Parts: sequence; C-alpha cells; structure tokens
Amino acid sequence: MKYNHAKMLLFRFISYVNELMERMVKVVNRILKDIKPLEVFKYFEELSRIPRGSGNERGVSNYLVSFAEQHNLEVIQDPALNVIIKKKATSGYENRPSVIIQGHMDMVCEKNVDTQHDFTKDPLQLKIIDDMIYATGTTLGADNGIAVAMGMAILASKEIQHPALELLVTTEEETGMAGAEALNPNNIDGRILINIDSEEEGTLLVSCAGGITAKTTIPAVWEEPDKDLVTCVIRIRGLKGGHSGMEINKGRGNSNKLMGRILAILSDSVDFTLGEITGGSKHNAIPREADAVILVKSEDKVKVSEKITELEQILKDELRTPDPDLRVNFEVLSEGTSRVLSRKSTESVINYLYLVQDGISSMSMDIPGLVESSINLGVVTTEEDRIEFISAIRSSVNSLKRDIFTRVETIAKLVGATVSKESDYPEWAYNPDSKIRNTFVEVFEKINGHKPEITAIHAGLECGLLGEKFDGKMDMISFGPNLYDVHTPDEHMSISSVQRMWDYLVEVLKNIK
Repeated sequence: MKYNHAKMLLFRFISYVNELMERMVKVVNRILKDIKPLEVFKYFEELSRIPRGSGNERGVSNYLVSFAEQHNLEVIQDPALNVIIKKKATSGYENRPSVIIQGHMDMVCEKNVDTQHDFTKDPLQLKIIDDMIYATGTTLGADNGIAVAMGMAILASKEIQHPALELLVTTEEETGMAGAEALNPNNIDGRILINIDSEEEGTLLVSCAGGITAKTTIPAVWEEPDKDLVTCVIRIRGLKGGHSGMEINKGRGNSNKLMGRILAILSDSVDFTLGEITGGSKHNAIPREADAVILVKSEDKVKVSEKITELEQILKDELRTPDPDLRVNFEVLSEGTSRVLSRKSTESVINYLYLVQDGISSMSMDIPGLVESSINLGVVTTEEDRIEFISAIRSSVNSLKRDIFTRVETIAKLVGATVSKESDYPEWAYNPDSKIRNTFVEVFEKINGHKPEITAIHAGLECGLLGEKFDGKMDMISFGPNLYDVHTPDEHMSISSVQRMWDYLVEVLKNIK
C-alpha cells in the first residue's frame, strides 16, 4: 500500500512538472504576447497551436468547449462539432436584442513545397514583419481564426458592455460549409448575426455568392508502357494562387488549366502518353502547382524540352503582371513507371483540362466591379481507377450557378466522364431593411468621419446557409480586418487593422438597440 501510494504521488508530481513545463514553454514562445488587443491575440495564438484543417476540428472544438467551461458559460457542442457559447447581457443591456458573433474554426492548409509541416499535428510557426502577422511557409489561419479569437475575447471580458451574446463557431466551412449545413436552428436564440469572415477593413458585406462543388471523374484505363519510352515530368511552379472567389478577378494563372494547355499543344507535335497528373490541393484555392508525368520516345526528348521552354516563355509573357515568377520545368526521370494511361484516357484527360471553363463567367450589372459568376478548377488527382477534377462554381444568381454546372456536365459527357455535386449552398440576398447594417454604418461614421463601403462579395459566406436555416429572418452583416493572400502560404494579417476592427466591434455591441 505504501509503495502504491508513493508511486501515485510520484506520478502526480511528474504530471504537475510536465504541465508546468508546458505552460512555461507556451509563455516563453508566445510571439504575440505584447500586441494589442492583448486578449484577441492571446486567443489567436492559442488557436494557432491547434491543428484545425477542415475535417480535423475535434481538437479545436474541444478547446472551445473547455474555454466556455472555464468561464462558466453555457455551451453546446453538436454532432457536427459546431460550438455555440452563450453569455448573458451585461447590466443595462438585458432588454436589447441578443446578438450572434459568428465565424468558422477550420482553416485552409496550404504550404510551400520546401516547407516541412504536418497540418495534422504541428502548430503554426507565427512571425511578425512590421505591421503584419505571417505563418512560416504555411497558411496563417487568420481566415477565420481571427473571428474566433475576437468572439472569445468578448466572452472572456468583464468590462465590455453588450446584449446577450452567442458565439457560433462552425466546422468545415472551407470544404463546403458542412457545419452550417448541419446546424440545428433550435440551438440559436438570436436573430442578429455578425459574421467576422470578411477581409477588407472599411467594407461591410451585405450579400454573397452561392456555390456548387463539382467533381468530374474520368475512368482510368491503365496499360503496360513500352520499355523503349522515356519517363519525363513537366512541373508548373511559382504562381501566386489565392482565394478562388476573392481573387478570381486578378487574372492569376491556374496551374491545372495551364497544364491542360501545355499538354494539348504538345500533343499536336509529339506522341506521348500520360503516366500521372496532379495539381492543386483545395477546390476553393486557385492552384499554384501542377505535375504531369509523360512517356515519350527517346528521340523526342529534345523536341519536348524545346517545346516546353518555348511555352514557358509564352506563358510568362502572358502572365508577366499577375504571376511574374511562373516557371515551367521539364525533367527526364532516372526511373520509369510501371503503368501509363491508355491513349483514350490520355486524350480524355487532356481534352477535359483544355475545354473546361475556368475563371470569370459574368460580371454584375448592379454592382460595378463585382464578379457575378465564376468557376475555379482547383484540384486534379490521379487515383487507382480514375482521374478526378474538382471545381468550385460561384454565383450570386442561382440560375447562372446551375448553368455553369450544366456546362461542366456537357463537357464531361463529351470526354466520357461523369460529374457529381459535392456541395451546393445558397447565395445571401441583400436585405434592404437591415437594422444591423444601419448600426454598423452609424458607428463607423462616428469613429472615422466617413461612411464605410457597402458591397457584396464573390465568395461563399455561411450567411447564405444561415439565412436559409432561419427562413430569411436572420438580420446579418459581415466585416473583418485586413487579410491578404488568404488560402496561400503568403497569407498575412494587419495588426493595426485588427485593433481598429476590435474597437469597432466593441462600439457596435454598445449601440445595438
């Protein structure tokens, strides 16, 4: 008994020391500890330590539940891992309408090719450059970690005046809004929603595009390659990429479409077959890289190399402004491949890549400069029995969204492929009688001396789905601090903008009536 008791005490002591050391390491390694607003960046940094790619949110969801319990707040964690945290109104605000602060807990996981980072277990490595916060070689997760951090800071505060609050943090927003789709509206009390998933200070979003994720599948018929053929690889690198909604209007190159163009032109002068093709990793990010393994006759190696060099220069000239660092590399591999796609499968892949629509489809006639409809071929993968192509279709007009999907289906039929819908979410329609918009405008003008910009966004916000969930009776607005190059390893966030938008949010909560 004495031995077991001593062993238990030793175990507790070791656990205590380990916990203490872990806390010390966290304190020592805090990069954002002296940046204001202190509480916002404290929680943002804590979130950055938790892997939270779409579909891997259990850890961050449990973290939010623990936060609520530590602050004695009511919390709901639903089967989709959405978290709803409720806080009562402060004194004098009991009779004001309750407010929902909303964001999503997942992030897009993109990294540079030479970055060693495991998004399933490694914390983000934050760094500060002047007024900006970056992650080292990866996406930052400010989209949408900053919304969660702001919401947590308000819930933790004992000084901020506010009506009854609900922090709604959803899952899998970046891959089709599955969390918002699964949300039980009976768990929500408020009918005023402040979404903090916008990326430009001084701009209030009052409408957004709906979307469809289209997956095209071409059957893979494999053959044994001719032993005399040489295995080569074409690589596209150096593109900027970006958010497939927010930055679709910047004319940036899509590596998958460029690869389709290269292969189509190459097929006119050289006989080759495909061994494998891959490009991009997220349907909602403009793809930056693509690889195609091809098999050619030995005597055609030089010809292919020269053609690739020629095409690289053509593409560099065309994309010299939006993508000045574009590179197209050709390399003969030392090892061959055990299989190649049949000639028919090769032709089907190339024809689909070349023909499928990509980029802006139509511009809004109501809001100058706003993209109305678009499509982004975000991902190409070679699987055991198929080649898959995943496109993100967006439009603020439902009929045009359907029309683009029908075009994808039509092209797929021409090459012997099939198409399925992986997600389909509604647009968020403009509300001419929005009271929360009026409050945001009045407070902004009071702080800044001029009115904010009121606009729509060519991207999918959860406001569309949430509006539908509540039969159009949710009064919504979206705002946020300045974020740049989201969905890319260059993603960064303005520190000073976070401070201004935090002050703005606090003042808005005081003025909601």
